[in-house]
Amino acid sequence: MNGPRNGWERLRPGSGPDQGGRFGNSLLFRYLLIIVVAMMLLPIVLPATMLIYSMLSSWQMDLKPKNSHYPSTIRTESSWHREAVALKGATSEQISAHLRKIQRDIFPDSQIFWVDATGKTRLELPTQSDVPDQWSAAQAIAFMKQASYEGPFTVVAFIGGGKEDVNQGYMVLKVPRSFFEQQNTDSSMLMYYLFFIVLMLAGFIFVSLLFFVGIRRRLVRLQAAMSQRGEDGLPILVTTGRPDEIGKLEEAFNQMVEQLADSRGRERQEEELRKRLVADLSHDIRTPLTVVRSHLYTLDAENLSSKGKQSIMLMENKLKDLGSLIDNLLTYNLLSSGKYTLHNEPRDILRLVRECAASWYPVWEKEGFEVDIDLPEHSIVWKVDEQGFRRLLDNLFQNVVRHAASGHYIGIHVQEHYGKSALVIADKGPGMERQSCEKGAGIGLAITELLAREMNLERDIVSSSAGTQIRFLSKT
Repeated sequence: MNGPRNGWERLRPGSGPDQGGRFGNSLLFRYLLIIVVAMMLLPIVLPATMLIYSMLSSWQMDLKPKNSHYPSTIRTESSWHREAVALKGATSEQISAHLRKIQRDIFPDSQIFWVDATGKTRLELPTQSDVPDQWSAAQAIAFMKQASYEGPFTVVAFIGGGKEDVNQGYMVLKVPRSFFEQQNTDSSMLMYYLFFIVLMLAGFIFVSLLFFVGIRRRLVRLQAAMSQRGEDGLPILVTTGRPDEIGKLEEAFNQMVEQLADSRGRERQEEELRKRLVADLSHDIRTPLTVVRSHLYTLDAENLSSKGKQSIMLMENKLKDLGSLIDNLLTYNLLSSGKYTLHNEPRDILRLVRECAASWYPVWEKEGFEVDIDLPEHSIVWKVDEQGFRRLLDNLFQNVVRHAASGHYIGIHVQEHYGKSALVIADKGPGMERQSCEKGAGIGLAITELLAREMNLERDIVSSSAGTQIRFLSKT
């Protein structure tokens, strides 16, 4: 497979994992941008909050004054000056009468007095101990100074307006400052101010949370792609996102999967080529092998010397070994490609073991083996393919004869293993680590492993210089 997998998104040129991205595309830059924006908004939001606080404070004071006659200091001062202008040209009696009337109707609970042009106090509503009968310039200045900083809220207005003519004197209004205090202003406005601060912090936390949630979502998606497998057994590709660090990681992951898919395709092609080569060689070798066997049979019928007959016997044995090797190659090829059909059915494996051992007994006896067969009388039923199981036993017995003949021993018995019956085949050869004169490519053991796997058998090998034990156990 040389091309990309179906549905794969090709990587953009120049976007390999070894190429560093710009700092402006990095996650660090994005989070630093969030912090900088938050720091820039802080000096804007705080003054704006204070301005809104002041505006709402004034609005609340006008909306809900503590005393309805005194809505605010500004309005009270303006109203007092209007009353002073309205008295322009009035006589002393008219001024006093008008002041009594507005104290009763407009400015209740207030202190009012007026002084004529000569500095004499003409009227006090009510009588005030700190108001002198005759005012000097120094007393007037001291009074104005004191009224500006302490005591009740005080408004002084010249009678008649005082723009052109100040000869009518001036009138004074004194109102307790508590009349202008707003109810529950401090606590409510403080809560409003804290609300804005908390709202700004919550906005920063929310934006940061969105930032990290996005990172986590992309990492979880990448993790899921790594853990999932497609139809070909390879991880699935992920859709690349922003060109930041995670985006580079996604592109590197996709590139790794593509390289793995290409490697898997080349491996599959090489495997198919090897299987075809083995099949073709096996077929091509069988034809000349048959011809050689026929000529050996003809030579064996001739009058040959004992040395010639011994040579013919040796050649016949080698040809049998070569034929067995070709059969093993074909069997291995079929098993590895999944074309060797097995029909696993309940079988008495002890019967199969006895029959195979009986067929190999003359060979063992000829080689001088001590045969130790200890099998129980009852049957042991496994789900196996009869021909496959016989082939498995034949390969094992043949390996013992070829590679463990120096031990002159073969043992076949049954032992309990974790509550299950296990078939054990043992020899006293040099072990699998030692080289034997008949050492081959190990195809026989490979075939037994494949056969055992196809028949759902567990195989366990214990080998040392004292011998080898191969144990088979049914997984079902």
